[in-house]
Amino acid sequence: MSAQLVDAFGRRFPYLRLSLTEVCNYRCSYCLPNGYAADGRPRFLEQDEIARLLRAFAALGMRKVRLTGGEPSVRKDLPSIIETAAATPGIEKIALTSNGWKLLDTVETWRAAGLTALNVSLDSLDADRFHAITGHMLFDKVFQGVERALTLGFDSVKLNAVLMRGVNDDELPGWFDYLRERDTAIRFIELMQTGDNAEFFARHHVRTEALEQQLLDSGWVLRERAPDAGPAREYTHPDYRGRIGIIAPYSRDFCTGCNRLRVTARGDLRLCLFGNFGTPLRPLLQSDDSHDELTARIATQLGLKAAGHGLHQGDTGLTPHLASIGG
Repeated sequence: MSAQLVDAFGRRFPYLRLSLTEVCNYRCSYCLPNGYAADGRPRFLEQDEIARLLRAFAALGMRKVRLTGGEPSVRKDLPSIIETAAATPGIEKIALTSNGWKLLDTVETWRAAGLTALNVSLDSLDADRFHAITGHMLFDKVFQGVERALTLGFDSVKLNAVLMRGVNDDELPGWFDYLRERDTAIRFIELMQTGDNAEFFARHHVRTEALEQQLLDSGWVLRERAPDAGPAREYTHPDYRGRIGIIAPYSRDFCTGCNRLRVTARGDLRLCLFGNFGTPLRPLLQSDDSHDELTARIATQLGLKAAGHGLHQGDTGLTPHLASIGG
């Protein structure tokens, strides 16, 4: 890997999370309870800009890109963007995080375009709870979409559930049943405070330690983390085909293994999900002639990456809600 994607703390960054849009059609209680509202600012990155951005990151050693939102599938050109990523020399893994609303109808198209991994938000296995959390009666369609995705030969299909006290923190037995015969993983994400959810966070935040102890007591074993993996601590069990991941941003060592950078849907480089500044890359995405300047700007910014976030001090940085940067 290029030494240019190493920060001052020796962390390497083979993994880019690229937001394609801030728009999301869900109204999740922990993120956009009132729905998405357009702000009239400039449009999101176009395909030619995305192509130049991916080429620059790949030239610096990025090998995995995750397409996020908002909800990336609200973009009609999503299959073409996946094809662009697949055609970029150096990129080996192309992942997508989606709320699953179009999954049943379009997952085969995404796979054919070159998608290699898929994460789907599924905060509950109970249809009524799913409705209460997301604002939509789409549980059956999302569930069926996941079932179809599991037949398509993806490198991985994973599910994401934000863990919330008094909302879905009692569903572990149901997930055990779900995972017994399915080659997938459920990742429980600790609820994070953002700029506009302080009251909700105070009511529903629950630390993941108790959940992890339940797993250990039930015979689950912590798995070694792959070099280009995301932030989850993943557990396996000999009696279950599936796996359970824990994403605990408030854990003491969470930032030590950071291996990912982020670019917003408007082209700003973010060194941290909860960072206090962004670096505009979009001016350098207008022409192929700016490639060298673009790679230099990206590499230079890594020297400014902090050792960790400020969540423990209540510092949520520039992130008003997770849809604004893709989580």
